[in-house]
Amino acid sequence: MISKKMENMTANSSAIRAMFEEGNRLAKIYGSENVYDFSLGNPNVPAPESIKKAIIDIVNEENPLVLHGYTNSNAGYMEVREAVAASLNKRFGTNFEGKNITMTVGAAGGLNVALKTLLDPGDEVIVFAPYFGEYRSYVNNFDGVIVEISPNTDNFQPKLDEFEAKLTAKTKAVIVNTPNNPTGVVYSEETIKKLAAVMEAKQEEYGHEIYLISDEPYRELAYDGVEVPYLTKYYANTIVCYSYSKSLSLPGERIGYLVIPDEAADSETVILAANVANRILGFVNAPTLQQKVVERCLEEETDISYYDRNRETLYKGLTGCGFECIKPEGAFYLFMKSPVANEKEFCSAAKELNILIVPGSSFGCPGYVRIAYCVAYETIVNALPKFKELAERYF
Repeated sequence: MISKKMENMTANSSAIRAMFEEGNRLAKIYGSENVYDFSLGNPNVPAPESIKKAIIDIVNEENPLVLHGYTNSNAGYMEVREAVAASLNKRFGTNFEGKNITMTVGAAGGLNVALKTLLDPGDEVIVFAPYFGEYRSYVNNFDGVIVEISPNTDNFQPKLDEFEAKLTAKTKAVIVNTPNNPTGVVYSEETIKKLAAVMEAKQEEYGHEIYLISDEPYRELAYDGVEVPYLTKYYANTIVCYSYSKSLSLPGERIGYLVIPDEAADSETVILAANVANRILGFVNAPTLQQKVVERCLEEETDISYYDRNRETLYKGLTGCGFECIKPEGAFYLFMKSPVANEKEFCSAAKELNILIVPGSSFGCPGYVRIAYCVAYETIVNALPKFKELAERYF
């Protein structure tokens, strides 16, 4: 008999994964070229050649007993952490040191480490809808309570008035994800400044820290010169969760890091607790080979031109069919309004044409669907006539 908590989690397992598995099933029936799978944020751009070279060189050069062994610290190799800190300082004008970096098993591992570090049972964690649905499970892992801020469907910037009203003495953390999954929206500097001011005031009112957790796997994927604010510069009690899954197309390698700045309250204790959490959650340390790989590839720039072409083609094609959607500023998702109130019905209608999209209710925003455009360009081009056929059923 599994635990009661897992019974609930299993019953509400990821709709994204379920749709992805459905895509594999349909591909076997109709052929992969006739299935238009926009379900999963799995990068379609290969990892840079420098990644392959780094892997080969490291395996040939390093002592295998050291390379494949435990790291001295659960936070990872110090030389890697120092290199990450130096890269961030160069890019964002920060003042991090190696001690401020904890290498993690991707951003998801980092989020779980951060939440394990911070939460007591019953503590509240605020999220802004639409948001990555796994946040619910991550918070539930540590008996925290998710508090949702309803979506602002005008521009998908956070509703700061509702945010201020829902901050309570039980609030321990706030999660932001920008560029955002599923909307592709980048939270503006004005939004971040206002959000930080609200949090500062509430910290003073309640007499305890409220942490801002910035989930940043899509930081490098921003279009049209849009700037993505670096949040430690706006709010002292910020913890950054970063992943190389999207920027270097390494989702399966599970490598990322946490940033815990000196400016955060009681930072030394928080850093120590995060390192312990990294161990006791079973991660022990981030994958050692991949730590060494990203150290050598920190200056690698993400070529977003492929995703940008997909973005432009999909956005123009869908709006040309009559669908309503906001143009993404970052990431590789497009959030489209369903032409019927029940977006799950719309997803079912799309599946009849072998189009696989994810209902917005999975992200706390019913009435919308997410379309992941990190796919082959040909998939988008070939899918647009099917989207047109779908649109004709509603318009």
